[in-house]
Amino acid sequence: MRKIVVGICITLMVIFIINKCSNKEEILIEEHSALIEKQIKNVSKLVVNEGNFSEVFSYKNSKAVFGDLIEVEKKALVVVNAEVTVAYDLSKIEFNLDEENKTLTITKIPEQEIKIFPELEYYDVQADFLNPFKAEDYNAINKKVKQQITKKINASNLKSNAENRLVSELSKFYILTNSLGWTLQYNQKVIDKVEDLKL
Repeated sequence: MRKIVVGICITLMVIFIINKCSNKEEILIEEHSALIEKQIKNVSKLVVNEGNFSEVFSYKNSKAVFGDLIEVEKKALVVVNAEVTVAYDLSKIEFNLDEENKTLTITKIPEQEIKIFPELEYYDVQADFLNPFKAEDYNAINKKVKQQITKKINASNLKSNAENRLVSELSKFYILTNSLGWTLQYNQKVIDKVEDLKL
């Protein structure tokens, strides 16, 4: 009798452990499903242009110590290679469908999303014991680098090329509507040909 009770207890414990393990697996599967769904939604971003920029920066910082008796300096030479991407989130395109008049009206095209991925290499780093390099120095360098790269982006044709690339993607709306006998409108204007699509 005692052996039967022990056997039942062991069996119940094994069943309980198996159930616990199988519940964890279901939770893991649900988490993976949610992650995959999120990644699929992110695909709606269209990277229309990429660019690479290189720059050499000279960083200097000096401060007076001991009541302006001594001035200590720190400096570094920074070589920057930055990858820049210009993207549009196509899920933010707003449009109206007028089924009665067979018209597709694009009401809003999202702004460009410019992302800068700088890779910094430090050379000739010199710092004094009384004025060492700190985290805020590296943050200041990173901020300055992004400002300079942004200026270079604005002076380049990267943005205009990105707009042209987006227009070529939007021309698919024109091709689709035209093939179905619909009318495409943008900026309160009927688009009769692809060239009329201007941002």
